Amino acid sequence: MSITVYYSSVSGSREVKQHQSEMLQFLDAKKIKYFAVDIAGSGDLKEEMRKKVGNPSAMPPQVFNGDKYCGDYQKFSDAMEDGKPETFFKL
Repeated sequence: MSITVYYSSVSGSREVKQHQSEMLQFLDAKKIKYFAVDIAGSGDLKEEMRKKVGNPSAMPPQVFNGDKYCGDYQKFSDAMEDGKPETFFKL
C-alpha cells in the first residue's frame, strides 16, 4: 500500500498551508514514502479527492493509504496528540 496526500500548492488560506506543511514534514521526517497529488492545477483532481472522501466540500490535505481513507488534518492532529500517528496512516 502507498500513502497518497491530496494537497494544494495554491491556497489563500494560511491554515490550509500550515496543515499541509505539518503533515508532509511528518512523513518526510519519518521517511514514510508518499505520493503527493496537487489539486491546484486541476478541478478534476479536486473533484476526485472530494468524491473519494465522500464530502463535496472537503479541503486539503486529505490522506489515503491505497484505497483506504485515512482522514483529514484534524484526524491527523488527533492521532499525533494520542501518540499514534502510524494508526492514522494505517501503517
